[in-house]
Amino acid sequence: MMNKEKAQQQTNHPMKFHSLSRKIVSQFCLFTLLISTVWCMFCFVLMYNIEDEFIEREVRQEAQYLQQAYDQNKQWPASRVSYMTLYFSKNNLPADIKQRYIAEPNRKEFSGDNGRHYHLLALPKAENTYLVAQVSEMLLIRPITEGIIKFMLISALVLVFIAFIIAWQLGKKTAMPLKQLADLVNGVAPENIPDKFALQFPNNEIGILAQTLETAMARINQSLLREKCFTRDVSHELRTPVAIIKNAVEVYRNQNSSSQSNPVIDRISQASTQMEQTVTTLLTLAREEHTEADKKHIKILPLIEQSIIDQHHLINNKPIEVEVNDNCNAQVFAQSGMLTVLLDNLIGNALQYTQEGKVTIEMQNNTLIVADTGPGIDPSISGKITEPAIKGSQSTGYGFGLSIVKRLCEHQHWSLALSSEQGTKIKITFANDLAS
Repeated sequence: MMNKEKAQQQTNHPMKFHSLSRKIVSQFCLFTLLISTVWCMFCFVLMYNIEDEFIEREVRQEAQYLQQAYDQNKQWPASRVSYMTLYFSKNNLPADIKQRYIAEPNRKEFSGDNGRHYHLLALPKAENTYLVAQVSEMLLIRPITEGIIKFMLISALVLVFIAFIIAWQLGKKTAMPLKQLADLVNGVAPENIPDKFALQFPNNEIGILAQTLETAMARINQSLLREKCFTRDVSHELRTPVAIIKNAVEVYRNQNSSSQSNPVIDRISQASTQMEQTVTTLLTLAREEHTEADKKHIKILPLIEQSIIDQHHLINNKPIEVEVNDNCNAQVFAQSGMLTVLLDNLIGNALQYTQEGKVTIEMQNNTLIVADTGPGIDPSISGKITEPAIKGSQSTGYGFGLSIVKRLCEHQHWSLALSSEQGTKIKITFANDLAS
């Protein structure tokens, strides 16, 4: 059966379940790298600010001492530390910071030439008096900036590696129940899946998923069981009356073996044979069965002619010309019943919808073409005309004809092409085992 073949294909090509673990590892590592980068930048900026704040505090304390001494003695004393100097004019400031201070009078920190570094404080109570600290020798962080960056980079890489190990273990542990669940349901027919399998999974999102799958599988199993019972019952209930009708026809013919045939009995016999083929075809489609043993090389021309004869009542005195091309005298490797159902639907639709003009049937290489000069397909349903119960406004049927044709083509691996411009043209390309 088709579902078993699909399950076997899935078993032969198992899915890869490590993608979830990879995603967990990659996301965890990226998160760790981001946090490490932000933390290193924070620490780096913090060290710079602490160093600057320490120097600023020393400068403010020295400026306070100098101001107090001046207030008492009306004379500026010498600085207590060698790296601080008082300047009494902007023009007297060190050359490598003078112009920058003039341009930015609110700035307190300056970088000078040859690696020198300055902190400048304008004394608030004394006009044009500036305390400049040349703190190059006091700096601790700036001289080792490169080493700090290397250390932080190595630390970040170590943290990422540790995060990788943790994430790998975490991802493996997290994905394991999902892998077990996938292995349990992958490629297994619904009727073979163990009952209550959701109980073996943890009571979390995975357990909820397992419970949902268990419920869905149970419903699918019940649907399959109902389908099997339906096709079995339909097979019996439909085939039995068809067989009775055929037997009745045979009995009538045996009892009335006159040379003159009865058109009504002939029509009943043809209809019962057609019904038997249709029931067999539809049941085969419902069961998704591939019965290659029933296929054989069949002349398609007699089937076309018989289909036209069986459905000549659809012409109903309409001015229609039915043209069957000579190239239809070809052989098709198929099941006779399926080919008959296919032709009856295609030719029946063409005869029903064509009010006048021509219905043309021909074969080109592997392709059967049925074309008519009818009104064509309504644009509002052209995209879904092969779906069940879709029919045009002029249809007197139930809209299942082309849906059955589509299912037949999918079942037999035939190609279906449909176009509707001036009339309707349907092309059926048979499988490669066609023999002309």
